[in-house]
Amino acid sequence: MFENAIKNRYEFIMLYDVENGNPNGDPDAGNMPRIDPETGHGIVTDVCIKRKIRNFVETVKEGDEGYNIYVKQDVTLNAQDAKGVQAVKDISGRAEKSKSFRDFMCENFFDIRTFGAVMTTAAKDKDLSNVAGQVRGPVQLNFGVSIDPVVPREVTITRVAITTEEKGASASTEMGRKNIIPYGLYRQEGYISANLAQKITGFSEEDLNLLWTAIINMFENDHSAARGKMALRELIVFRHESSLGNAPSHKLFELVTVECTAGAAPRAYSDYSVNVNTAALPEHVTCTRMV
Repeated sequence: MFENAIKNRYEFIMLYDVENGNPNGDPDAGNMPRIDPETGHGIVTDVCIKRKIRNFVETVKEGDEGYNIYVKQDVTLNAQDAKGVQAVKDISGRAEKSKSFRDFMCENFFDIRTFGAVMTTAAKDKDLSNVAGQVRGPVQLNFGVSIDPVVPREVTITRVAITTEEKGASASTEMGRKNIIPYGLYRQEGYISANLAQKITGFSEEDLNLLWTAIINMFENDHSAARGKMALRELIVFRHESSLGNAPSHKLFELVTVECTAGAAPRAYSDYSVNVNTAALPEHVTCTRMV
């Protein structure tokens, strides 16, 4: 049991939008924006948002003890796992060694402490086999889904820089493609388990505050031409008085409704109305609109 771990369960809803950009490309569809083929609603994966949170934390906490990032570009998972294996090499007893490995990784890596990890490479170590391969994190996200159907567009672009000398002999420009959504408002829901934080990872109040800060600012340091104009519009947080919760999460999510008020296709956040029915909040649950 971690004494500094959070004591309350949380659920939260993020509302964010994209304007003339691709919020999350699908590699199985030529990097077109992800779409539910049955409904036409846009999709953003949990992994996409976790990447932005990791990037923000790494930016603001780089070099700070306990805030390393486990899943990061140009660093192999084998190398990350090796740090934990090295730290527990002198500990005897399989069970104790396994627990010490897990505790070391949670203590040193923010994203393991937050989202958990499947550390299969470390589990191949003969002393850690089948006992150190997975940490279940307290923070989990659903897929983001657009409020209304979106219509991806493939925009043709040109450039004056030619790729090869052969092409340059017969052409002065080259054609390219950009995949965009003219506008989409996405809703994504998340859960924070105090029980898992207390028993497994030690996710603390300080970590929680950093998570909120990262979510609020995750698009501000992630701008690119491909993603267009993206912004977090709402962060609605439900806080339970107990660690196991005082109401079902789906009942809380149903208190938040988002409706398009525009007569035509929505093209701005002002075309939507967001309502939080705080009058129907269950007992021992509070709601805060952080953005």
